[in-house]
Amino acid sequence: MAVFEGCEGNSKTWDLEERKCPKCGEEMDVYTYKGRVVEDSICGKCGYVLKAQEQVVPGLKKEKEE
Repeated sequence: MAVFEGCEGNSKTWDLEERKCPKCGEEMDVYTYKGRVVEDSICGKCGYVLKAQEQVVPGLKKEKEE
């Protein structure tokens, strides 16, 4: 809709990213906003927890979509 074009709320949306767990390498879903984790993300395989408000670690690579 043209009414919502350029809406400011768009910039406040969380991003869902699939990242590899830094402990075991399993894929896990991480919600981020401006480079920070929005809520605790728990690895389903090993139980590693990325805490809310952690800065996204540069070594925690985002998977490329093909």
